[in-house]
Amino acid sequence: MNLLVLGGGGREHAIIRKLKENPKVNNIFALPGNGGISYDARCENISAMDLDQVIDFALKNRIDFAVVGPDDPLAKGAADRLREAGIPAFGPSAAAAAIESSKVFAKELMKKYNIPTADYRVFDSAAAAISYAEALGRFPVVVKADGLALGKGVIIAESPEEAVHAIHGIMTERIFGDSGNRVVIEEYLTGPEVSVLAFTDSVTLIPMVSSMDHKRALDGDRGPNTGGMGTIAPNPFYTDEIAARCMKEIFMPTISAMNQEGRPFSGCLYFGLMLTETGPKVIEYNCRFGDPEAQVVLPLLETDLLTVMEAVTQKRLSDISVSFRKGSACCVIAASGGYPGKYETGFPIKGLSDGQLPGVSVFHAGTKRTEDGPVTAGGRVLGVTGTGDTLKEAAAQAYAAMENICFSGMHYRKDIGEKALQAT
Repeated sequence: MNLLVLGGGGREHAIIRKLKENPKVNNIFALPGNGGISYDARCENISAMDLDQVIDFALKNRIDFAVVGPDDPLAKGAADRLREAGIPAFGPSAAAAAIESSKVFAKELMKKYNIPTADYRVFDSAAAAISYAEALGRFPVVVKADGLALGKGVIIAESPEEAVHAIHGIMTERIFGDSGNRVVIEEYLTGPEVSVLAFTDSVTLIPMVSSMDHKRALDGDRGPNTGGMGTIAPNPFYTDEIAARCMKEIFMPTISAMNQEGRPFSGCLYFGLMLTETGPKVIEYNCRFGDPEAQVVLPLLETDLLTVMEAVTQKRLSDISVSFRKGSACCVIAASGGYPGKYETGFPIKGLSDGQLPGVSVFHAGTKRTEDGPVTAGGRVLGVTGTGDTLKEAAAQAYAAMENICFSGMHYRKDIGEKALQAT
């Protein structure tokens, strides 16, 4: 089989590594891929957002199956276009991807179908949003840009002044472009956070192993929000009892709601949850594999990934069983100096071969391949994932490998998994 994977980050590298395990796979093409992915797939410098070129490439290279990784091309209709061209594609339609591409749509869906989430208000005027924020008597609050913003469109405001600053940035200064046409101001929830990815064909839903993301840039959950500085799986706060409650109160009601709205969801649906004192609530939905959640969930997947994805696209997910190995995984992100703010690229990456210790996978997120080896080419550069029988072992593996890797300005959190370890 000839496979096509759209995207060029750590998530796509993890997906490609897993797809390669299937003996039916002859070639994997990545558009555009990255330096590290080029060692595992044939990369072509075609943007995942240039759908005309993507379709032309897919037809010329006789692609048998496609996977759309990132949110932007899904929201633009990449999976729709591939299917229209006769190519089976794993990923939701643009209509279903609105569950992530519009936070307003997601919040209103949850309100309409009684899916537990934080209280909220929607504003399409900066003046009205500021007036509301200034009159609020409780802080912190969460200010969200309506549209996609590379995982950075969520700002926790600790005071009225910070809320006003966030609203100005999103709606007036347009730091996220058209994604800031509207904002959601919502209640700040407290409790352990849990990420649950799920395979679904719009009828059957199979949750994957739970995970815990670490969004803040610095140790101790300090500093600005990022696209994710590391993650662990499984999440110790996500008990069997909570999982059963989420399936009944959140997961299946969401699938049912999307069907009733005429937007059946097929692909990977991500549930970002907060385990509050009154029960689990939805913080956000994503319409695809999380990044870096995929980098810990997929290494634990025992069932062949291509087999699962084909079952999803053929609407026969109920016919197969999906299993995960016992044990844990820990992914630590190596980022460029200055990330998530301004940073420089082009620095040689040393020690990658030493990073390949037993039980360790190094996924490339922002790298470029040169004659002299990979160099940095993004904010999040590498995801170093360790696996083991316990989380302590997995984290030790990841950090041991990280000590061998270096590039100018590299920084990474030293406490990925500590909160989870304290809970066990």
